[in-house]
Amino acid sequence: MINQVWLKTFCTLVEVGHFTQTADKLFMTQSGVSQHIKKLEQQLDVALLVRDGKSFLLTDSGEQLFQKGKELLKSSEELESLVRHDETHEGRIKLASPGSVGLRLYPHLLEIQQSFPKLIIDYTFAPNKQIEQAVAARQLDLGLITQLSNLSNVVSHKVGVEPLVLVTAKNVDTINWDTLIKLGFISHPDAEHHARLLLSKNFQQFEHVDQFIHKGFSNQISLILQPVSKGFGFTVLPLHAAKAFPHQTLINIHELECSVKENLYLCFNRQSIQANRVKFIKTTLTEYLN
Repeated sequence: MINQVWLKTFCTLVEVGHFTQTADKLFMTQSGVSQHIKKLEQQLDVALLVRDGKSFLLTDSGEQLFQKGKELLKSSEELESLVRHDETHEGRIKLASPGSVGLRLYPHLLEIQQSFPKLIIDYTFAPNKQIEQAVAARQLDLGLITQLSNLSNVVSHKVGVEPLVLVTAKNVDTINWDTLIKLGFISHPDAEHHARLLLSKNFQQFEHVDQFIHKGFSNQISLILQPVSKGFGFTVLPLHAAKAFPHQTLINIHELECSVKENLYLCFNRQSIQANRVKFIKTTLTEYLN
């Protein structure tokens, strides 16, 4: 069995990239760090580093050990935390979702936190790919995404659907292809995905959002419809995000002939050991979104 103390020293060294700084971070001497690496190489009977003066490079074996070793150390930390303290309604939970889902979900989670003050909700608004990568890297306990994950260590379960709508300024009553070409497109982090889903079902001319003149971009869910409301262009959003815009009299929400609903997936890391508080929020999200 790999000595976890030596493994932690090795993984820290690779992350920090410097023997002296690693020693400082782990409250060791530089020679102690070198001894741990040497003992680990002897135990495994492979070279892990190629030293070049004060710097080093990883061997293939070293790279493999670093990638798998990080997962092993993370699992060990999770297990220790789980054994020491695993209350259902206490502790910190990190989760993320795209903006539209967050507008609907975050207020509900705050109500839960009011009921259980020792439960701490860390909520991030982010696009699909960023959430998926954060779940894969175990930077999040749970994520909500609108595209099924293709990553092998991310598990995704469908928990709901959300209609997509086309939004323009209030003075635009009729939607056709020529109108969209004239208006231009207001983009956002998931705009290409949303537009492809909705417009491909309703306009045979549609191929890609680049067919429209780019009229602006915002990564803040609460601001995406500001330029739309001023007549700068149109966009495609989940219905809840459109209805959450505070100036409803300035926009027109168009539900097209062929309706499209976007799936919502709850995802988590396959290798994570889920604490009871994570299981509680996981169940809460599933029930609320169904």
